[in-house]
Amino acid sequence: MRNLFLPEACKETQVHALSPQSWLQVERGKLSKSSSLAPSSIEPLIKVPEPSILPFFKPADYVEVLAQIHEELESCLPHEKSSLYLLQFQVFRGLEEVKLLRRSLRAAWQKASTVHEKIIFGAWLRYEKQGEDLISDLLASCGKCTQEFGTLDIASEIPDDIELKSFETLGMIGGNPVSSTVFFRIGDQKIACDRQKIASLSGPFRAMLNGCFRESLREEIDLSENGISLLGFRIVSEFSATGSLNNVHPDILLEILTFANKFCCERLKDACDRKIASLISSRQDAVDLIDYALEENAPVLAASCLQVFVNELPDCLNDDQVVKIFGNTNAHQRQIMAGSASFSLYCLLSEVAMARDSRSDTTVCFLERLVDSAENNRQRQFSFHQLGCVRFLRKEYNEAERLFETAFSIGHVYSVTGLARLGSIKGNKIWSYDKLSSVISSHCPLGWMYQERSLYCEGEKKLEDLVKATELDPTLNYPYMYRAASQMRKQKVQDALMEINRVLGFKLALECLELRFYFYLALEDYRAALCDVQAILTLSPRYRLFEGRVAAFQLRTLVREHVENWMTVDCWMQLYDRWSSVDDIGSLSVIYQMLESDAAKGVLYFRQSLLLLRLNCPEAAMHSLQLARQHAGSEHERLVYEGWILYDTGHCEEGLRKAEESISLKKTFEAFFLKAYALADSSLDPSCSATVVSLLENALKCPSDRLRKGQALNNLGSVYADCGKLDFAADCYINALRIGHTRAHQGLARVHSLRGDRNAAYEEMTKLIEKARSNASAYEKRSEYCDRELTKADLEMVTQLDPLRVYPYRYRAAVLMDSHKESEAITELSRAIAFKADLHLLHLRAAFHEHIGDVAGALRDCRAALSVDPNHQEMLELHSRVNSQEP
Repeated sequence: MRNLFLPEACKETQVHALSPQSWLQVERGKLSKSSSLAPSSIEPLIKVPEPSILPFFKPADYVEVLAQIHEELESCLPHEKSSLYLLQFQVFRGLEEVKLLRRSLRAAWQKASTVHEKIIFGAWLRYEKQGEDLISDLLASCGKCTQEFGTLDIASEIPDDIELKSFETLGMIGGNPVSSTVFFRIGDQKIACDRQKIASLSGPFRAMLNGCFRESLREEIDLSENGISLLGFRIVSEFSATGSLNNVHPDILLEILTFANKFCCERLKDACDRKIASLISSRQDAVDLIDYALEENAPVLAASCLQVFVNELPDCLNDDQVVKIFGNTNAHQRQIMAGSASFSLYCLLSEVAMARDSRSDTTVCFLERLVDSAENNRQRQFSFHQLGCVRFLRKEYNEAERLFETAFSIGHVYSVTGLARLGSIKGNKIWSYDKLSSVISSHCPLGWMYQERSLYCEGEKKLEDLVKATELDPTLNYPYMYRAASQMRKQKVQDALMEINRVLGFKLALECLELRFYFYLALEDYRAALCDVQAILTLSPRYRLFEGRVAAFQLRTLVREHVENWMTVDCWMQLYDRWSSVDDIGSLSVIYQMLESDAAKGVLYFRQSLLLLRLNCPEAAMHSLQLARQHAGSEHERLVYEGWILYDTGHCEEGLRKAEESISLKKTFEAFFLKAYALADSSLDPSCSATVVSLLENALKCPSDRLRKGQALNNLGSVYADCGKLDFAADCYINALRIGHTRAHQGLARVHSLRGDRNAAYEEMTKLIEKARSNASAYEKRSEYCDRELTKADLEMVTQLDPLRVYPYRYRAAVLMDSHKESEAITELSRAIAFKADLHLLHLRAAFHEHIGDVAGALRDCRAALSVDPNHQEMLELHSRVNSQEP
């Protein structure tokens, strides 16, 4: 899924004094060398911009909100579910939990109770899946239907529930005989009609022809001034007799639709509505017809036009006519076009518009409609805050202040960030500091609160707030960046690098890589700078540095002029070294450089995808896999990459099929490896282990490089260990280590442990820690092979290296619980839950709450956890048990 709200989205840029042109004019060897850093010379490079004001729904207690949503979902009416899942989506968006927000969006689509919701959420899911056409094509080639969010048949989705009323035939009115035929004059021509059939079209016609009006006694009635042509009324007459419209020109249908609406002919209007809707074949048709739909309240036509527009997002926002249609509708027109789903519609449109240009008039217009469409406080909190962010970006400060103040006053505490920034802009930093202090004292403190307050103080106070921000939320980038830049100004180079490396050790944040790149430039360490800029370009080829003024690719070209060029063989040696030392960023950089050579690009892009997966960059990894497929040197190689694409997107059976097709063409290492990997991961049958072993042995017999053979040996060792064949497993791991597959230390440690030698297992993991650059997982694994005190020390190290790993928090909490320190155990879990919505953390805290008799707390955590995973069996059982205890 594309990241629609980038971290830069609401950032006030700090203009650097440095002109990047000075870099672009440097020639090789002309950069001056200096023994020490002059603070004035490096200041422009390391100035850290203020953190973004994120345009997200960020409740002060997201667990409480998720629990409320889940509780409401359990008891609400069916038509209310989609809007609740949309709110859940917004909470997960604020937590930046991509997988969870996707699932909530899918649930909103699945629970849609109206055609408008189905259209909007279906289009939203299709928009999220942009760029995945290849996956659909691959699934189709395997015979699997992928038209999940296809175009709806609107007419069938909106039932024809108009009652056909029969009106009594009157042969006498006021004692006078009445002819069964009536003539309607239009201009100088007349049409003969059946009086009672025309009367049956609507109440007004019945009153006119059979009531107490003068027309009821006439045999000729003039309709010339009622906007209907002779041909149009002739079709109306035919409809009154047959009940159908056949082969009618669209212009006449529109004329009849207006006439039917004027005379309340509901059956005729519905027939016109459906007939016109069926004629839409393009966006221009929808543009031409939407005004008629809104003017004449034609629901089928309006929904059909809406479907055309939203299915063409984001392209349709290039069409000024479409933008005007969405931007200029009033409440009544929105009700006709989107029914009760107006808020959902403008959530989608605003998200797409912000991804295109957060500052645009279109974005503002859609967000204003979003505010207008909000129906409850939670929707208002989100919509006012988001519009405030955009107004702030546009420097429309008075309006932004009003919007932030409104959002804050109705409960969106995070909007205080906007108020504080505006106070600072007006020169009142003390007010901003006090405002944040008030929020901190009146709410459960969160990392962003201290980060924000740090912007309005200096010196030790600022650093104290940033330390507290990191303690409460170690995922915030700004505190690391500010501390690193501060150390750099003091010429404490190693301390600066250590600080920025702390965050890069568990989170590949582009802005942090960019800052480290500047550090290396200032240090004139061009090899290291080249490594970082090439990693940046791998993740984002169009990335721009110096606050958007210089393309990263240009600076990469410049820096490379100051670095010795590697030959192909040098690149492979460097790749082996970095891969073996688990230096994933370094490996990415080497592969980027190798892709410029004439080497086989398919293999390199495939290696790149593996690294990106390890670095938790799934979107970039999928892009690399697709590039590998494009650059495959043969049919059998292409099939392997297609198999990995399918496997990585959850289509395991289809991935296996691609592997088998590849093997049928040529027996290769990668084809056997893919089949073994997918089979081992997908089959619960223990008997499949023999098949996996055979496949991996076949893979190892095929030509490949040491990087992949080491991985295959490692996997083979894991299968042997699972089967209890420890000697075979040990041989595999030892052979993997001999060819530089460092991670095999972990497998060998497991073998030692299974043999009962925990000391040897501990030593083996120590070897991995000594060799690996990225070793949080190694510390975590080593903690299993030592006594409690050493375990605690290792797990503390894990949390320092990667605070997103949840096992250490759970372990420490369990130890505290065993020691009857219940409140401390709950606090340990709560500090991680504050910044990570994790099922296991919530599950354990719910169990702790139940244990101490806090039924409300346990129920809250159960409900929040079921928002994270609604099908988790143990969680469902705990929820059922706790729910039964609630008074």
